[in-house]
Amino acid sequence: MSLLALSWPPEAYLWFKTLHIVGVVVWFAGLFYLVRLFIYHREAEELDAPLRQAFQDQYALMERRLANIITTPGMVVAVVCAAGLLSVNPAWLQQGWMHAKLAFVAALLAYHAFCYRLMGQLQGGRCSWSPKQLRALNELPTLLLVIVVMLVVFKAQFPTGAATWFIVALVVFMAASIQFYARWRRLRAERLAAGA
Repeated sequence: MSLLALSWPPEAYLWFKTLHIVGVVVWFAGLFYLVRLFIYHREAEELDAPLRQAFQDQYALMERRLANIITTPGMVVAVVCAAGLLSVNPAWLQQGWMHAKLAFVAALLAYHAFCYRLMGQLQGGRCSWSPKQLRALNELPTLLLVIVVMLVVFKAQFPTGAATWFIVALVVFMAASIQFYARWRRLRAERLAAGA
């Protein structure tokens, strides 16, 4: 057992775990909604000028508040408490499932940073991502979340059988369904506007 692990009180693991889970929930809630706001921000460009500016200013404010008051603090709590968990259980750092989990978490951190970049581009009027591309981007954290949770639950027994591929197919189906529904809704609105 590590000397660092001995310095923690017995209940430290449970506190770190509790706060880590809370941090992850808050972080993901923010990530899911942040890119949705980006989509609305881009869609507002189709409005008439005075209305467009009002909506874009409101979305920019909501994006900044969500990113700075909810999403990033959630990420910080999740990462700090994860480091606490690893300090209580340093043997996890020798296990392959943890290496894979940390790689996917690094991808999530890169996604988080990329969201800040997109937010800056949106607020500067320089974002080249279409609402459709942003919808596809919004599915990435869902996929990463499923993989990370599976790694934590199954650890070295990560399943690769039919049930696993069924769940992967289900996640892909759900993401595709969301995309198709958004497209159908957009095309329906365009038809209604053309018929009016």
